[in-house]
Amino acid sequence: MIRTRSAARRTAQAVAGLSLAVLLAACANTPAHQGAAAVVGDERISVATVEAKVAAVRDASAARPGAARAEQAGLARRTVAELVLDRVLAKALTDRGLTVSATEVAQAREADAKLLGGPDQLAAELLGKQGVPAVGIDDFYRQQLGLQKLATADGQDARSAGGDEAIRKALVTAGTALRIEVNPRYGHWDPAQIGLTDTADDWLPTNSTLY
Repeated sequence: MIRTRSAARRTAQAVAGLSLAVLLAACANTPAHQGAAAVVGDERISVATVEAKVAAVRDASAARPGAARAEQAGLARRTVAELVLDRVLAKALTDRGLTVSATEVAQAREADAKLLGGPDQLAAELLGKQGVPAVGIDDFYRQQLGLQKLATADGQDARSAGGDEAIRKALVTAGTALRIEVNPRYGHWDPAQIGLTDTADDWLPTNSTLY
């Protein structure tokens, strides 16, 4: 069955209340920040990438007969959070020698499609309840399978409290090891909370017009 984004967010919020790790100040003027929504380790996530994903969600929602328009407020921020989480998850998996194959993604997607009555029904379900457009379905399953593997590697069921704890621990460790810097327009990545928090830190000089 589909492990929902809300379930993943509950895992990400399990350690709320711990102190913030301030990571932005050291590289405020580096070229990597120009046009970036976030920099995770050596990887740059561009604003253009975020905007393209946001547009895909809005366009897909608008194309559904009778569907409400995708929520505008917070959509870009949630997209950045998902993109950063993908990188944190990738490191957590790599650290444990784990991978998620294209075959596993296809099999999980096909299984859920059968349960829901077909690919179109699956696409509608993911778009309506998870905000996942058709072009992002494989990425969604790759993330969910990755989270499940982190739990399984610790001998836990991903749907259990022990599984959530194993996932949380792995993501906190990976996120702390990575150097994660987020454009303040979207927030600040807190490794302990495995998510974005509000921030007033500078990213580029105040006279910059890049954003």
